[in-house]
Amino acid sequence: MLTLAVIADTHVPDRQRVLYPAILEALQAARPQGILHAGDISHPGLVAALEKIAPVTAVRGNRDWAFPQLPLIRQVTLEGVTIGLAHGHGGLIHYVRDKWTYIRYGYNFERYRALLEPLFPDAQVVVFGHTHHQMNEVVNGRLFLNPGNAYPSRSNGFRACLGFLCLDNGQAQGHLWSAGNPLPF
Repeated sequence: MLTLAVIADTHVPDRQRVLYPAILEALQAARPQGILHAGDISHPGLVAALEKIAPVTAVRGNRDWAFPQLPLIRQVTLEGVTIGLAHGHGGLIHYVRDKWTYIRYGYNFERYRALLEPLFPDAQVVVFGHTHHQMNEVVNGRLFLNPGNAYPSRSNGFRACLGFLCLDNGQAQGHLWSAGNPLPF
């Protein structure tokens, strides 16, 4: 079995000075074989810090001006499972439209699913960030996993959040974690 930590929206240093200590502790305790970062890394030193725990595969989020070399989307196959990785903001025009819709109507996963599904037609798992809302749900036979944001905020009950993806022989199982709780496995 392969265990991947899933993190997004770390926002160092634009929303917090350093990676939230409980996140680092959980990552070290979980000892994942890899880390998927779904964007809004914000600071280049953060990837280097995460690399000390496990190899990092990352995509660029809307706040990742320091990472022009990162792709907006990635698709990888591990342990027989195809994983699509994206931040979920969909580029500048989509971001602006979605921000207005979010302010007016609030969060709605279906808006993001409509953007993400066509990007990864063959993926069994779609990992995304951007919304700051944790999600671990199978829709139309596909697992959608959003770890939530990695710092305490209103959108996650003021708890820093992570996700985990356990892969084994073509099967994927997602887990959500938030600070103050035991690891889910």
